Amino acid sequence: MIAEFHQLSEKITRLAELAQSLRRENAELRLALASVTAENADLARRIEEAYQRVSALLDKIPASDEPNESNEEVA
Repeated sequence: MIAEFHQLSEKITRLAELAQSLRRENAELRLALASVTAENADLARRIEEAYQRVSALLDKIPASDEPNESNEEVA
């Protein structure tokens, strides 16, 4: 009977250690998630800024009514 209590005590100790380990891992994962989420938001902002700059440059290019055939005439 004492051996059973001893085994149960060891199991409870291992369970408590595992729970603590999982709490630490969970906290680390939350920090990593927050960091990656912030990085993702920054990258999305930079992509949007690049899109806006490219759009502005494309708007400055004059539209051509005639297809560009100068390359075919030279060849």
